Amino acid sequence: MAPPSANPNLSASTLAGDEEIPFTLDTDPANRSLDRLLACLGLLDDAVPLFRAGVRVPRAGVLLALPAIIDSGVLDIVRDIYGSIGPAFYGLRTTLVAMLLMALLRIKRPEGLKEHLPEDLGRLLGLDRAPEVKTLRRKLTRLAALGQAAAFGRALAQKRVATRGAVFGFLYVDGHVRVYHGKHTLPKTHVAQMRRAMPATSDYWVNDAAGEPLFVVTAEANAGMVKMLPIVLAEIRTLLPGRRVTVVFDRGGWSPKLFATLIDQGFDVLTYRKGRFPRIAKRRFHIRTAVIDGRERRYLLTEHKVRFLGGKLRLRQVTLLSDDGQHQTPILTSRMDLSLVEVAFRMFERWRQENFFKYLRQEYALDALVDYQVEPANPERDVPNPARKALDKELAKARDALRRLRVTYGMAAFANPEALRPTMRGFKNAHAHLGKDIGVAMRRVATLEQRRAKMPARVPVGQVVEGPVIKLATERKLLTNLFKMLAYQAESDLFRLVVPHYKRAEDEGRTLIQSALNGSATIEVTDKELRITLAPLSSPHRTRAIAALCVEMDRRPAMFPGTRLRLRYAVEGAP
Repeated sequence: MAPPSANPNLSASTLAGDEEIPFTLDTDPANRSLDRLLACLGLLDDAVPLFRAGVRVPRAGVLLALPAIIDSGVLDIVRDIYGSIGPAFYGLRTTLVAMLLMALLRIKRPEGLKEHLPEDLGRLLGLDRAPEVKTLRRKLTRLAALGQAAAFGRALAQKRVATRGAVFGFLYVDGHVRVYHGKHTLPKTHVAQMRRAMPATSDYWVNDAAGEPLFVVTAEANAGMVKMLPIVLAEIRTLLPGRRVTVVFDRGGWSPKLFATLIDQGFDVLTYRKGRFPRIAKRRFHIRTAVIDGRERRYLLTEHKVRFLGGKLRLRQVTLLSDDGQHQTPILTSRMDLSLVEVAFRMFERWRQENFFKYLRQEYALDALVDYQVEPANPERDVPNPARKALDKELAKARDALRRLRVTYGMAAFANPEALRPTMRGFKNAHAHLGKDIGVAMRRVATLEQRRAKMPARVPVGQVVEGPVIKLATERKLLTNLFKMLAYQAESDLFRLVVPHYKRAEDEGRTLIQSALNGSATIEVTDKELRITLAPLSSPHRTRAIAALCVEMDRRPAMFPGTRLRLRYAVEGAP
């Protein structure tokens, strides 16, 4: 039987949901030695948060994000999927909350904890100390060993769809490349920022119409968009059964055969046209305007129908003419019902996803390597045959040598003095050595072409790589990606709430939220409430906006995870 609680306010009880508050023997929030002893004896799965009052506690403003985190359902989901990570003072709930608050505080990797006092961060969790680097890494490793990251991400996406289903009519799919600089041999892919092929890992993100992330999939050996789209859309179909979704992607997914398949599966496509296309006369373009998302959109557009696959695939091409009249951008879609302006607007809204990648790289260290562990990869996966690639280079050199000989021979014929050599026979005799060299070059090209025809274009990677076929461990990276995604979503929820109260929200809204979360706050504890009073910001209008946000958050009946303390928010000096 569990020991009785030493704090009546924290006795075993149920929260909203099925979470049971664990017991505690400690009464002093600054001294949790008894609970640590219980954890060592295997009698405690997670420490109860015990808060102590404090004035201007550093970074306590981050607690403003807790209602948004709770609304995401992550605490219930992680408990349903993982259950427990064993007897511990820092259990599953504490580890999750710590990771999310770390991300919101821009502590971008576990090593970043070294720059902060564990006692200060612990006060935000209701503990005497926050978990340190080795502890947090050990918890991540234990979670990764359960192999449930994909199920965790799927459940989070299902919850997101349930709460924000209206924004999933258009979904944006794009790949994000994480460059690898380690010692292991990994598949290479093109890195756009560096304009070269480098060892890397590719993740494919799906974002909604507002640019918010929904889920992420790691590609096997940097598979391209054409190969990954069916896999990604199969996941989308499980999230949105029976709903016709328009999938927006860039030229990397260009494949008329793939388009036909996706349309047959109940999806619509929206993408740029790839390759050469007939230019359209300028007189056919007209200014089109429409109000979308509360703003007037204006483009110079025209449209016509195009066919692919021998006429079997019929799509709509909407072409944009640049303001200077020099550049034409063709957009293809299977949506015949959209206005020209909306087709262009939805296609160009891809910048939201690009901005999302940029923001997560800078603010959340999206590309950071979580660990150096590797795991076996499929040795039967086919890759381009390196022997054939080497032969292609040799063949290209042979053809170039033959071309140069032919040019030399042709120029000699053009400059041949007819008075000296009036017949072709005489010309050939005079240039016999050159003709012989051309014959040798032609035979070499023919021999290389025959060898190339007999050589397979692709071979199993196990025949190419020396040693075992490996890839970077994916489970821990996927988990940290999901934590960062959740933190970003919580930040976005706060941003949407502050927009009506802050005139410069479009330009400075996220900076305002980040300032509030990183600010200090006064903590007060009562029998039923945990009161967070944020310090004023740098200017009155910014403080008023955060005060209005606190009013909005107060309307959400949220309790600090693991307690029955309702969260209440205010700003110093605000009415």
